[in-house]
Amino acid sequence: MIKYLEKDNFYDVIKKGVYLVDFYGEWCSPCRFMSSQLEKLGDEYNILKVDIDKFEELFDSFRIMAIPALVFFKDGERKAELLGFHDLEDIKETYKKLEDE
Repeated sequence: MIKYLEKDNFYDVIKKGVYLVDFYGEWCSPCRFMSSQLEKLGDEYNILKVDIDKFEELFDSFRIMAIPALVFFKDGERKAELLGFHDLEDIKETYKKLEDE
């Protein structure tokens, strides 16, 4: 299921289970393409989209240097990240590894 962060409840949302957090910008062309790919995973995976312009402090706190940035969390703990564009197989593989831990 794809959710969009709308308020400062980031840690409440990701505290249980595996989450793929997509840090993106509305103005970022690669981010829009990545979003279209993530929509194909939306029903099978927990995906939280975070607009870096709305939640700049959160984005900065993770020291991410480029977008799109896909950061994987398990039970609230940062476990992995993929920077730039990645194909769906890379994303699925990373997510599955975390589910199997």
